[in-house]
Amino acid sequence: MKKEQSLHRVDIKGGVLSPIELQRIIEYAQDLGLKTFHFGSRQDIIFPLKDEEENFIEDHASFDSSFFASEEQQNISSSYVSIDIFNATVWLRGTTYLYILEDFGYKPQLKINIVDPKQQIVPLYSGDLNFIASSHEDYWYLFLKLPSWDEIYYPALIYTWDIAKVTKAIEDIYPKVSDIEELFEYLNKNLDTNNRSIEKPLRVDFTPFPYYEGMNKMGVNQYWLGLYWRNNRYDLIFLKALCEFCIEYRIGKICLTPWKSFIIKGIPNEGKLPLEKLLGQFGINVRHSSLELNWHLPVSNQKALELKKFLVMNFDQNDISTYGLTFGVTSSKNQKRYFTSVVIEENKTVDTIKDFVVRPTYNVLYAKNFDPNTRKYMVYAQDIDQMDLPGLLLELTKSYFLNLGSAQEDFESKAIIKKENQEIEVYQCADCQTIYDPSVGDIVNKISQGVDFNELPDSYQCSLCEGPKSNFEEIKIEVI
Repeated sequence: MKKEQSLHRVDIKGGVLSPIELQRIIEYAQDLGLKTFHFGSRQDIIFPLKDEEENFIEDHASFDSSFFASEEQQNISSSYVSIDIFNATVWLRGTTYLYILEDFGYKPQLKINIVDPKQQIVPLYSGDLNFIASSHEDYWYLFLKLPSWDEIYYPALIYTWDIAKVTKAIEDIYPKVSDIEELFEYLNKNLDTNNRSIEKPLRVDFTPFPYYEGMNKMGVNQYWLGLYWRNNRYDLIFLKALCEFCIEYRIGKICLTPWKSFIIKGIPNEGKLPLEKLLGQFGINVRHSSLELNWHLPVSNQKALELKKFLVMNFDQNDISTYGLTFGVTSSKNQKRYFTSVVIEENKTVDTIKDFVVRPTYNVLYAKNFDPNTRKYMVYAQDIDQMDLPGLLLELTKSYFLNLGSAQEDFESKAIIKKENQEIEVYQCADCQTIYDPSVGDIVNKISQGVDFNELPDSYQCSLCEGPKSNFEEIKIEVI
């Protein structure tokens, strides 16, 4: 695959690594001329394609191959990050995750999840093979979402110490068998495993999405710190200083989350003040609004980031609560493997018409009962203009709170009524293609409906990219 088509990915098995390992990755990134890197949704580290001078980064083969992954290899996600700070299955310990991860002596070709159903921060079903802790000590449900297969549970519980070898066997054989019965028969015949019968189906209760940022109490004499960057560009100089702090205070692990953030656990009392000073010296904000934290965006996608910024600003200005909900921005052409309560799906933009760029439209979907673990998504609205998204999402969040705790199956979808074509005059920002429509006004800038563009003050700025009024050009568009 060409460099232009993919980002360079560093596997962090289970989303957990030592400060020394992170230091090595940081130093390598700095040698490449980078000042920042990203975190990915599979608890991995993503190197940008270009350095600070916009030059393509050369091949990474000289780096430790245990870190860099090929396009065929997949990272293992785990909920180790949640242990000791969020809800957990009673028998699960941090060492359990670490032993399982150590058992993987190879890089899988399938996406593997090793997760606790009691926590919410790591998705349960975003992998191809999803090992989900049961109530029986050291036994896991296995939910399969294999490529070209129907989604299905494996008909037995998997023993903790069999997870790695069961994974390897499934990777090798699943393209050669036709269904779960054949797969089950093959594994029973060819593997020595300690399976257990399933006595009852897995039940995953819905709990609100947790706040995962800031300095928080952990037990009696320890703290945990969650850090999040709005733009997912993590400063390498700061991260290196943070690693040195962890080494000094004997903090052994740094944990990545699927929400492009990271968590440090086990900060001793005596380290709290020095760490707060370190954060202050670098001007690190550790108290973002919960509106900011519950979003999942594609890596290095400025358009998605601007859309999120626009929507969060609207939520904030209108005092909208999104507690417990999560939002994702994706493209309709992407594989539909959602794991948020609400999905904002961008439709494919039609080719440029005449002399102006057509604004994209969006579909809004929501998980059944707003619980991503149901894996069932309903369409709430289709072909929505960006300016109409805030009001639509407001209605949807109200439905969530109205029905919170109820067993209601579905919420009524918004009917989109098509009108006959008509041509209207609007004004479009040359930088981001945002449209000012006098018949709509501008909610973000508190411009009422019916205000002509020429009546706007000279200080008017684009509601999305904050470009000046002079950036706007008059255009005519057909609306349906």
